[in-house]
Amino acid sequence: QVQLVESGGGLVQAGGSLRLSCVASGSTFRINAMGWYRQAPGQQRELVAVINSGGSTNYADSVKGRFTISRDGAKNTVFLQMNSLKPEDTAVYYCWSLLITLSTYWGQGTQVTVSS
Repeated sequence: QVQLVESGGGLVQAGGSLRLSCVASGSTFRINAMGWYRQAPGQQRELVAVINSGGSTNYADSVKGRFTISRDGAKNTVFLQMNSLKPEDTAVYYCWSLLITLSTYWGQGTQVTVSS
């Protein structure tokens, strides 16, 4: 099993920046990919960005050029640097991990609120 703990959410004005962090513990040697999803009120959870063990990344079109995902393998931590934030980025952001066994795990979520 893997446990994921997020931090770094908060309230920011439009145009501002936030950096989310997610620390993984447990069977981290089995992690193949990590990433971030988000869920706004009344909306489905959607992919924001993912990064695999080889460092390849994938982003939602809505965040390309504004968000950057990175990973510190030694510390089992994934980061999401969010710049030029917009009110539509307001959501609960969830850390996600995919194991080589194809099991997936989720963090508890962290709230990001962008005011206009």
